[in-house]
Amino acid sequence: MRAAIFVPAPDYPEDWDWAYEVEAAVLLRAGFSVEARDWTDPGDLGGFDLVMPLVAWGYHQDPPRWHALLDRLEREVVKTLNPVPLLRWNSDKRYLAELGARGIATIPTRLIEALDEAGLSDARLEFGDQLVIKPPVSASAYGTHLLGPNDPVPADALGQAMLVQPFLRAVAAEGEYSIMLFDGRFSHSIVKRPKSGDYRVQPHLGGTELPSDPPDGAIELAHAALAAAPAKATYARVDMVRDNGGELAIIELELIEPALWLQHAPDDGQSFAAAVRSALAQE
Repeated sequence: MRAAIFVPAPDYPEDWDWAYEVEAAVLLRAGFSVEARDWTDPGDLGGFDLVMPLVAWGYHQDPPRWHALLDRLEREVVKTLNPVPLLRWNSDKRYLAELGARGIATIPTRLIEALDEAGLSDARLEFGDQLVIKPPVSASAYGTHLLGPNDPVPADALGQAMLVQPFLRAVAAEGEYSIMLFDGRFSHSIVKRPKSGDYRVQPHLGGTELPSDPPDGAIELAHAALAAAPAKATYARVDMVRDNGGELAIIELELIEPALWLQHAPDDGQSFAAAVRSALAQE
């Protein structure tokens, strides 16, 4: 079984080998042949049994090229995990509003199509003085800002479509939980915490992660969110945090290119490889 894993373009500024090597090693141990392909220029994919965008980092910086790749995978009927409709849906965080409309606990979020001072002021009336803003198509804290009560709209966000959310105190105090599920079954969880004085949990920004038991209700919340998605996820990372009322709420579904932290899985990632094999067998 020959698998291609999409990885970043050569000029991508962040280290990514640490994520690729763990996930590729698990598949190699399970009998797969694995090859890394630059997602921006993947070449001929006809010889692969499947492709996986597990480390397609940077897709958010070039959405037209990303969606052209998805269209190509669909057109050429390349077996893709997760499936293309799910990747397309998960590419834009507007899905959070869809989950919220279905009664699934998500971080309070307001989409402002062209952010200005009036929109920011309205959001403060709803969410409080401290806000986090981010583009709806983003990853790795790209374009994310923490704004205090007197901070103006940042220049790079002015007039842009932005998601506005309350600042969540629990991110620094308790951490952000990541719940990993493979073929819909819980595998393991971690808790991510920002470095002192920051609110971003990404490793390249100094964040750290530790194995953790899932908090009460986390697995059920993850299942509810995945059940609302437009297709079945072979692999999923569901990120959640306590809102300012102390309740667990989803901050993001990672169904495209998540670090799955398989080094913390009790079975060393065997359930991940088994889920991939099972999906590949289904035609």
